[in-house]
Amino acid sequence: MMQRAFVFSSSNSISLQLSTPITPPVNAVFPERNRGWIAPYSPLQPPELRLRNYQRALPPVLCSGSDSVTNQQQMASQDERDPRISKISSVIRVIPDFPKPGILFQDITTLLLDIKAFRDTIDLFVERYRGKDISVVAGIEARGFIFGPPIALAIGAKFVPMRKPNKLPGEVISEEYSLEYGTDKMEMHVGAVQAGDRALIIDDLVATGGTLSAAIRLLERVGVHVVECACVIELPELKGRERLGDTPLFVLVSSA
Repeated sequence: MMQRAFVFSSSNSISLQLSTPITPPVNAVFPERNRGWIAPYSPLQPPELRLRNYQRALPPVLCSGSDSVTNQQQMASQDERDPRISKISSVIRVIPDFPKPGILFQDITTLLLDIKAFRDTIDLFVERYRGKDISVVAGIEARGFIFGPPIALAIGAKFVPMRKPNKLPGEVISEEYSLEYGTDKMEMHVGAVQAGDRALIIDDLVATGGTLSAAIRLLERVGVHVVECACVIELPELKGRERLGDTPLFVLVSSA
């Protein structure tokens, strides 16, 4: 059964108003407000609930994955039912020829400057993963550290940083992955996760998929089930999702 919810802005309140005025009952314990009394509920005269300044939550955006089931679903960036997606896309700045000629750099710092767009970004992920029994949110260095912690707190999961070599002070487990020229490593503290944990991997962008695939392998080596990878942006022309195997990928914005 499809359920719908109401999302309320933190700056607004819900007020309960009576459909018809009444005289204050002798046993009223509620304070007077705006020259009216809020009386105890009566089945003979049920109150009318009026919700001020609310925004109806639309159905969750769809996941685009690499397995046979999720391949049939649309990418979140193509789901026009949620107006938050277009706003998020519009505030991401594209900088040409950075860090080298021919690269169109997707700059999420402008997204972070827009409070509503940043909040909506976190909310979209939280709405998708809350109640999915995820025990670990693994954030990939470095911008996965921006989005991962608030998502982890909201869904009741621990946050585990996945870092570049020689960044973590304790004993680490590492996974090597290929770059355009050469190789690199991703590391995680030993004992940060346990076998049987259910993990969500977070990063800001998926391009070639090298770091995400390394994170998947690293977690699976210690018995963690990777539920999904999630990114704000995807560069589909680089076909990074093809390197993720059977692990689904969820993105908000697809770069043109």
